[in-house]
Amino acid sequence: MIASTVNVDGTITEAAKASIPVLDRGFLYGDSVYEVFRTYRSVPLFLEEHFERLENSAQLIQMRISQTRGQLLEEIRRTAIEAGVSRESDGYVRYQITRGEGVVDLYPDPGLETRYVIIVKALPSWDPIFYERGVNMAIPNVRRNPVNALDPNIKGGNYLNNIMGLTEAKEAGADDCVMLNRDGFVTEAANSNVWFLIRGRLVTPGSGNLKGLTKKHVHRALKAAGMQSFEEDVHVNELLDATECFITSATREVMPCVSLTLLDGERLEFPVGGGDVTRAAGQVFSGYVEDYISQHANDALA
Repeated sequence: MIASTVNVDGTITEAAKASIPVLDRGFLYGDSVYEVFRTYRSVPLFLEEHFERLENSAQLIQMRISQTRGQLLEEIRRTAIEAGVSRESDGYVRYQITRGEGVVDLYPDPGLETRYVIIVKALPSWDPIFYERGVNMAIPNVRRNPVNALDPNIKGGNYLNNIMGLTEAKEAGADDCVMLNRDGFVTEAANSNVWFLIRGRLVTPGSGNLKGLTKKHVHRALKAAGMQSFEEDVHVNELLDATECFITSATREVMPCVSLTLLDGERLEFPVGGGDVTRAAGQVFSGYVEDYISQHANDALA
């Protein structure tokens, strides 16, 4: 059993007792970057790439991370062990770097020491119906931030744009949202990448979204299995020809979508539980993950 556990700058407590100073810039301004991974038999999935993406996010916002990769990994291990992550209990790990604590001013002092917050808890308990039936998606009126305003490859702590899109979709009765950019091209779901089978081609949007690590490895897994997938711009009008849809993320893996409601209220229906391509993608990726875990057993946190 994994207990929700938090490490703030080396102090490990149960989640309910964890705290940060109110003058922390991550709290005040969302001035932070983070990564999330899950473990399989205590092995972190795509660990090296998560650190690379964290460092890239920090570079994109001109943040110098005070802690080394080795220091952060050691603190992640300590927190995971304290939380009860083991070869029998898989966990969710989120590690966040804030720019630190300073005066209340938008401009960050270049000399600030970054703060780290590590959260370890049980994996999200997705409703089994999301896999048996699929999730209902909806396109909200809220548009995704333009790339030249806030690069989606900054995996940062300010998620207000996504929160607004998801809230609108949920209030309309959907489970999740599919966000468009200002020109009507599909970007991503609230916090996952979205895929469509359009005229027999499996495509996922190539711009305006976070370059998801799960998405990247689904591409690789499909290629190794002899299946084609493409990353390219997808306009909302093309969705009328979509016959399957699914979303991918670190904790969802491959999750089928059963419907997508468009802005005009039209509801696109997809196969219950996923069509042939969606089911194949899920099976191929599961096998790919098993191979990865076997090859990276020495990375186990506990």
